[in-house]
Amino acid sequence: MTSKFAVAWLAAVVFIAAPAHGAAAKSGKRRTNRKPVPAPELVWYVETIQGDVVDARSQDLAINPASVVKIATSWWALETLGPDHRFTTRFAARGSIDPSHGLLKGDLIVHGDGDPDFQAENAFLVAQALNRIGVRRVTGMVVVDDTFWMGWENGSQGKNPDPVKRATQMAGRLRQALDVRRWSRATRQAWYEHATKNGTPRSPLPSVEVMGGARYEPSPAGGEMVLFEHRSKPLAETLRRFNAFSNNDIERVAASIGPASELSVLLADRLVPGTTPVLIQTASGLGENRLSPRQIVAMLRGFRTAAAERGVEIEHLLPVAGCDPGTVNASFPRLSSPPFATSLVAKTGTLTSTDGGITVLAGFLNTAQGEVVFCVAAPRAAGRIRLARRTEETFVVNLLNKRGGAAPRTCAPPLGSSAGDAAIVSASVASVGAAGAAGAAAHR
Repeated sequence: MTSKFAVAWLAAVVFIAAPAHGAAAKSGKRRTNRKPVPAPELVWYVETIQGDVVDARSQDLAINPASVVKIATSWWALETLGPDHRFTTRFAARGSIDPSHGLLKGDLIVHGDGDPDFQAENAFLVAQALNRIGVRRVTGMVVVDDTFWMGWENGSQGKNPDPVKRATQMAGRLRQALDVRRWSRATRQAWYEHATKNGTPRSPLPSVEVMGGARYEPSPAGGEMVLFEHRSKPLAETLRRFNAFSNNDIERVAASIGPASELSVLLADRLVPGTTPVLIQTASGLGENRLSPRQIVAMLRGFRTAAAERGVEIEHLLPVAGCDPGTVNASFPRLSSPPFATSLVAKTGTLTSTDGGITVLAGFLNTAQGEVVFCVAAPRAAGRIRLARRTEETFVVNLLNKRGGAAPRTCAPPLGSSAGDAAIVSASVASVGAAGAAGAAAHR
């Protein structure tokens, strides 16, 4: 680390940690026992885009990367599934349709495909599709298999360990979202926002009453008639949503590929060799995972290269500070505001107590002297998460200033909802498979 940069960084940290003496004086009370909270010590690794080391401190220390693991999961998914992959959820009738009375006499069957981001907005598309074919009431049940998920669970931390209870909960969520009489205030608001964003009339409201309740069947069968398919938005946009909000349900994406142990092996094969063994326990970053700052920088490079080979820019996969909503803007407001806005595309990581707590920021930083790739982390930050983030933010600001200031990058289009580019494909098109559906008309 250069001496000027070290002095500037240390001075900034001292300033952050200094107590507010003026505020204490105004209170009229003498504070004799309160000590200033020390800023956590940082570890970091910074390279130019050409691979030259800019600065480093404890770059081979094994740290818990927290949600920065989501970069590895995104890389894995891009290479395995491809950026244009769409998850296909098939809806079928186990019974008959009586459009003259608006009835599906029997059960509504849902064959999941591991869609990781099926939300109320997607259920609105399904209800509209059912209404279009004359169904406003299902006399039986909505039946799902174990690859249909809806709403959020917060990854393995919130997932019901009982697969039957979990799947039944998902079926219940779908039933609630289909039936306007069961809508919560939040669901109704989601419909209004969805209608406004997509130029859809607010009324009539899309609604299907499921009279028989919700149920899980491992392999639903029995004289089914395919009604239509719901095809998710492309994988690249789904990954961008998960990374922007650091959503732990990105574990669902990994579930379509393989166990976290395979991801661990993949990274061990591809990242820089060293004394730090790669350990990945979860695809979201929950729990105990291990990478070094140097390995995280190598991971960023590998991810970007894989994306470029598939025609996807990094700004379409990770959030840009000052452009996209989510954890980067919320956790690092200075970097998301002028004069630094749009110079950073990055992923955050935070664990409040696991491994003593940690915050991580890793990404690509545009400077006047060229782009750099970096990882900065504050281990053992439990109870000091906000201070740790401010310290990391100061580190990045000083890095920008040392390299002549920030240089802007181009933002990706505004982040859409889960249903933004999803489509309902008719039964006639669905029957020929996904390959033949590319040029077919789809109802949005």
